[in-house]
Amino acid sequence: MTRPMEGIRVLEVAQFTFVPAAGAVLADWGADVIKVEHAEKGDAQRGLLKVLGLESASEGSTFVPIMEGPNRGKRSIGLALEKDEAREVLYELVRSSDVFLTNFLPDARRRLGIDVDDIRAINPDIIYTLGSGFGPNGPDAGKGGYDGTAFWARGGSADGATPSDSEFLARMPGGAYGDNIGGMTIAGGITAALFHRMRTGEAPVVDVSLLGVGAWATQFNVNLAMMMGGPLPKHPKKMPSKNPLTGVYQTSDSGWIQLVMLQPGRYWEEFVTAIDRKDLAEDPRFASADLIMENADAAVEILEAEFAARTRDEWVEVLGEIEGQWSIVQNAWDLAQDVQLRENGQIASVVDAEGVPRELVASPVQFDRKPLEITRAPLFAEHTDEILLGLGKSDEDLINLKIAGAAT
Repeated sequence: MTRPMEGIRVLEVAQFTFVPAAGAVLADWGADVIKVEHAEKGDAQRGLLKVLGLESASEGSTFVPIMEGPNRGKRSIGLALEKDEAREVLYELVRSSDVFLTNFLPDARRRLGIDVDDIRAINPDIIYTLGSGFGPNGPDAGKGGYDGTAFWARGGSADGATPSDSEFLARMPGGAYGDNIGGMTIAGGITAALFHRMRTGEAPVVDVSLLGVGAWATQFNVNLAMMMGGPLPKHPKKMPSKNPLTGVYQTSDSGWIQLVMLQPGRYWEEFVTAIDRKDLAEDPRFASADLIMENADAAVEILEAEFAARTRDEWVEVLGEIEGQWSIVQNAWDLAQDVQLRENGQIASVVDAEGVPRELVASPVQFDRKPLEITRAPLFAEHTDEILLGLGKSDEDLINLKIAGAAT
């Protein structure tokens, strides 16, 4: 299996999902990722006992999906960086690392001695990478942000996903939604920086903000608004259609089918024939693309009745072989069972700390069309001794570090 990041060491001083997700992707690609956690508290995300109103782990198990996803494949060391002894250990790791990855805020970075100048004074060739809420400059550079604030709310997605006649603001469709997108973005930035270093010998600083990722995700709307010189018009929940082959139709069992056939003239005859309404292909109201769009309201009314007469699974069978673009609307469980994901190795197998087989979503990039092989996330400070011994520390050194409260 191709592992393009083999031989690259990533030193991660980060919490929650946004930046750790980048470390997980790099670990998927073969990097040795050392996760530095506070010697007593660990990654703050380990303390989340409930997620989306549900228990974060099953009883009697160490397998916690909110930790496994953004931390699989890493090694964990517990260091109290506020102590000089722990900071010296960190600096030793810096000397042998290619990438330093953090999401700590500016004040914390300065206080702990892990800001850009601190790290590059020790290793000028390291790729210093910072994931932030709002970027390194401007009035909010020192402000913390989560994907719910910087990416979803401020980044334009929440407004764009909320119809004009909605009583409520749309919520993110999944936990750590923007964090995972942002983590993938950071991983890409790091690989580009490593490539630049290889070609030129220069090690650039990499910055990725959740706000910037949010703006990139909504760039079509943002760019259009800038061209228009003001906010875009808001649309109601049920938008008037100019193309009956683009839109969402509800099935008899309350499922949904999304149609996105942007060329109605091209796909109309095939579509109506597939749904046993060949008469619509001969209907003069729908004799051309222009007429289909002119009479879209009438076509939508007909199609709504057709879709409401069959179940979602029946529609999957009916539409299975047509050329036009469509999809069922899936929930999280549906997606986990999606044959396309599984046939392409996008659901990966892991074994948890208790030896129980588990599954996780794989990061989406593959090499040579082969599924990624991943391992579980580390338990808190699981590899402290292994990492310290790898630095040449003696057993006595380990004991002294632990007595001082510098390492766990």
